[in-house]
Amino acid sequence: MKRLYFSCFFFLTTTLLSQEPEFQRKIYQAQEVNPHAPTIDGKIDYDSWDCTPLESGFIQIDPVEGDSPSENTSFRICYDDKNLYVLFCAHDSEPDKITARLTRRDDVEDSDRVGIILDSYYDRRTAFEFSANAAGVKYDAVLSNDSYDSADESWDPVWEVATNVNESGWVTEMRIPFNQLRFANKKEHIWGMQVYRTIYRKQEINIWQPMSKNAPGFVSYFGNLEGIRNIHSPKRIELLPYAVSKLNTYEIEQGNPFSTGRNGQATGGLDGKIGLAGDLTLDFTINPDFGQVEADPSEVNLTVFETFFPERRPFFIEGKNIFQFPLAIGDGDFARETLFYSRRIGRHPQHEPEENDDVYIKRPEYTSILGAAKISGKTAGGWSIGVLNAMTAEEIAQIDSNGFRREEVVEPLTNYFVGRLQKDYDAGNTYIGGLVTATNRKVDQSYLKYINHSAYSGGIDFTHQWKNKTYFVQGKASFSHVRGHEEAILEVQTSSTRYFQRPDADYVSLDSSRTSLGGHGGSIDIGRQGNGRWRYILGGIWRSPGYELNDIGYLMRADLAMQYIWVGYRIANPVGIFQQISINANQYNAWNFGGEGIFNGSNVNGGGIFKNYWGFWLGLDREIDGLSIFELRGGPALRIEGGWNNWYSINTDSRKKIHFELNGFNYWSDDKISRYRNLSMSIIYKPSNGLLVSLSPWFEINKKNLQYVDTVDKNGEDRYIMAHIDQNTFGLVFRLNYSITPNLSIQYYGQPFVSAGQYTQYKRITNPRAVNYKDRFQIFDENEIYYSDDNGEYLFDENQDGNIDYTIESPDFNFKQYRSNLVIRWEYRPGSQIYLVWSQESTGEDDYGDFQFRRDLKNLYNTSPNNIFLIKLNYWFSM
Repeated sequence: MKRLYFSCFFFLTTTLLSQEPEFQRKIYQAQEVNPHAPTIDGKIDYDSWDCTPLESGFIQIDPVEGDSPSENTSFRICYDDKNLYVLFCAHDSEPDKITARLTRRDDVEDSDRVGIILDSYYDRRTAFEFSANAAGVKYDAVLSNDSYDSADESWDPVWEVATNVNESGWVTEMRIPFNQLRFANKKEHIWGMQVYRTIYRKQEINIWQPMSKNAPGFVSYFGNLEGIRNIHSPKRIELLPYAVSKLNTYEIEQGNPFSTGRNGQATGGLDGKIGLAGDLTLDFTINPDFGQVEADPSEVNLTVFETFFPERRPFFIEGKNIFQFPLAIGDGDFARETLFYSRRIGRHPQHEPEENDDVYIKRPEYTSILGAAKISGKTAGGWSIGVLNAMTAEEIAQIDSNGFRREEVVEPLTNYFVGRLQKDYDAGNTYIGGLVTATNRKVDQSYLKYINHSAYSGGIDFTHQWKNKTYFVQGKASFSHVRGHEEAILEVQTSSTRYFQRPDADYVSLDSSRTSLGGHGGSIDIGRQGNGRWRYILGGIWRSPGYELNDIGYLMRADLAMQYIWVGYRIANPVGIFQQISINANQYNAWNFGGEGIFNGSNVNGGGIFKNYWGFWLGLDREIDGLSIFELRGGPALRIEGGWNNWYSINTDSRKKIHFELNGFNYWSDDKISRYRNLSMSIIYKPSNGLLVSLSPWFEINKKNLQYVDTVDKNGEDRYIMAHIDQNTFGLVFRLNYSITPNLSIQYYGQPFVSAGQYTQYKRITNPRAVNYKDRFQIFDENEIYYSDDNGEYLFDENQDGNIDYTIESPDFNFKQYRSNLVIRWEYRPGSQIYLVWSQESTGEDDYGDFQFRRDLKNLYNTSPNNIFLIKLNYWFSM
């Protein structure tokens, strides 16, 4: 291992001395409009656009970097005191082959497209993109952290665009109000700028400012837009009041006084933006509604880890880049861990009242957000600022017992706060920042004492880049501190994130008298990120046992220290039969804070795109035996067998009317019994320029020999009961997108989901750390375990004396669910929309255990649905 570390260190330090690539910026001089501002209608009034000469000089970046474009492109930029005007002339020798798809806003990848990206902060890290496809569909996004991959497409500024396809190609006219941009008050402005065009049928991208595919940044390689004088950052007040009418219908439950079969309500609220001094913006929302947001996918989670769901609500998505504080780099599970996870705000109520016979409960599904506000932006001095505060309501469940009504609080009144500050140095090559969070709850009820009444976290991060950002070093350090009654802190100590109660964990202690708990975590990485075919990272992360973020952040596991090495090689230009190809390899090793190795392994993966635009990706991973503190749910660590993983993905040419994607994942355990398979595919059909239909089925097979079932007590001694599970899961996602105009669209999403799990060969853990796999457990024979049909329980008689030692409920399951959304969206005027929504959900459960596709699907469609019909109207105006 020491030799491996020395070799990596030598490789890193020698390559750091390589030659810095040369880079020259282009300059475009904008001019004031003369004599009148252009009319945005797609018909060029050359007198209006005669403010500056046409600029061309584009160069190809894809598929062949540095080649001349196959078609000519030119543009003009002029301005007045309120707007920036952009004209594109996209010449095409075969105008009948121009791809102009009608889609919803921001869904323009499958079309010819032109765009301008402006770094109006001029920080070489942040930019605002405005683009349109040949059908006039808008695309707009905010870019952050000098990366195009960071594009936040939820940003929907109010601006104008018009396109026109003619005999020589197509033209685009844009009017971008300055009040939709962010910039400092100066007499003369210099902004970063990139202009581009895509020719979809040729998969060709041409850019104005030359840059490399292997560039380690994006915004930092822009050219300059100069010549804009005597404009001022305008005062911005934007208001978006809304009204919602909702009807909910469902099956009547006999005897349940809360189940009347239908209920309706009408509500309203307000979203708004106010421009503040110093390039900052105040966003606020009062009584927000997210009824048009698509539902989360169905799942059956048999692990101790909480499922991470991405944010879909517009208020929290827009501007989210400034509040991001991921705890690690990469794209795996650890990269999802973060100090701020906005899905905590408006979460499902945490308390569940006890249910008994003849007791009926009406419990809110989500916590209401009374109001939220955030201030975000970037000053001329390079300070990125973000402040968010949200308050959620005290939620109350109504409980009926034989006509006697009472109320019980299921979620306390809560305030959430997030503050972010970051400073740029050396033209964005170095930045240092910090983030703090605070969660405070009003916990008055004795039965809610298990919920933390306050939680605080914070962290600092830094990044330094050199040699044109080719190399980087970055680090993060963070802390957490939670407070509450003894019951609450005991809940934190025994949660699945850490399991302090483990009997073999002598380096942590369970203290039932504690009223607070603190911890720390961090990461450090050094590597190369571009300007060459080689890329690599050497890094590590740690999480102390007491580290806890889940009141406002997302943390899967504490008590961890891990090192990793990642090396990648990428050929970005055509070679042989490939348009591009890459290969990666990595190694990782992890320990707990007791110094025990818990997992380690390595993998190699790679893929590419062929010249016919088919693509593939595949990989192979080897994991070595390790220790898991999670398998026995607070019991001792269990030795886990190693195994092999492999995965693959194949896709056809997306330019065709119909194309496919096929994905697979396989796992084989060294125990020769456990394995996991997943096969999924997508069929995408585009029968016309306005219609897209996709069908994405998948099937999973999960066979695990040691699946946790229960922990039971036998004469004061814990028994950890496990079994072999045979689980089969089928799911399908159907989507239909039909756009009538760029501002009127119909979307349908439907997902049937069926999962069945059958448990056999029950066993109890006897020696969890035994080297020999079969010595870790004892299988119950037919004389020690019995199944009772009367109450659906397994009865255990370990010593076969005729007396039952303990029982467990049968864990076999058949879970069925159907979720769907139909959304009609009409932007009847710029910034103002009408939504018509129909959402439906059917959920059912049985205990057959075995998977029978026709039976389970039939039972699903025989389940009575819950329907929501919604009409939402908002109206945007600016002052």
